[in-house]
Amino acid sequence: MGILDGIKRQLRSVIQWDNPGADELFYRYSDNGDEIKNASKLIVGPGQGCIFVYEGKVVSLIEEEGMTSLLTDNIPFWTTVTKFMQAFESEHKVGLYFYKRTRILDQKWGTTSPIKYDDPKYKFPVSLVAYGNYSFKIQDAKSFFVNVMGEKDFYRVSDFRQMMIARVNQPIADYLATAQFSYAQVDSQREEISSALGEKLEADFLKLGFALTDFRIEGTDFDEATQTRINTIADIAAQKYGADAAGVSFSELQRLEAMKDAANNQVGAAGFMMGMGVAGGLAGSMMGQESAKTEAPKNLKERLSQLKELFDGDLISEEEYSTKKTSILKDL
Repeated sequence: MGILDGIKRQLRSVIQWDNPGADELFYRYSDNGDEIKNASKLIVGPGQGCIFVYEGKVVSLIEEEGMTSLLTDNIPFWTTVTKFMQAFESEHKVGLYFYKRTRILDQKWGTTSPIKYDDPKYKFPVSLVAYGNYSFKIQDAKSFFVNVMGEKDFYRVSDFRQMMIARVNQPIADYLATAQFSYAQVDSQREEISSALGEKLEADFLKLGFALTDFRIEGTDFDEATQTRINTIADIAAQKYGADAAGVSFSELQRLEAMKDAANNQVGAAGFMMGMGVAGGLAGSMMGQESAKTEAPKNLKERLSQLKELFDGDLISEEEYSTKKTSILKDL
């Protein structure tokens, strides 16, 4: 049975890559592929290519669809007969490696760790994650075979995906650090960032024989600490906008907010105003509080006495006297 199997392998006349799987990218023909004979025919299907390796050297790159004759130093039958005692192994080794030439579409990528850089506008550290999709194809099969494939029998799309993800973090971090985009600009500049990163990554992958035909950023997100900083800035910006709309300065709005809080919680208001940068005014008020308590009754009494003298001298009307008196008493 072993002899008959050897003869059948020696007589193989047609070699092709039948029904490659979706994840298959590069595949070594392994059906006793190192004893292919002159009589063999190679069929390269649509969207496929084939590297012909003879005695350890890449001697041919076949990318035209159709049937090709393989010429080697092996002669059918004679090698079969003379190699009976050597397990049918020929001294003339041939390797055939099939690969896909078609574009591999809609592959997903994502940063493996947060990308950290300093926001150029707000001067706080940003920690960003990003994700998207890309498409690629084998551009230089020989370069890929020599630099990546090596002695492997197969290479999958998923293998390329792992290599892609491992290489994407650093270029994004370098680009964001030099492009000087604030966190608020990242989403609006997504197309520009994608284009710049695609060009940089493509140059790196071309050295390995691949071409990135498309690279996109679909979304970004920030870690919790960065999001907290962003929300704080957003709140302050909203307050400033409200102050502008009300026709007051931002500092005046802060004092009004502090006074409002003070009406509800005198103890909490002090802490709030201190935190909002009005500690000086508050401290001055607190320092003069005790003296104000003793001086207030005296000042009010003097003002009321003066008002009474004006009324008694018929210098103001009774209505004016009553109105002003009410106003002074409100200061108690």
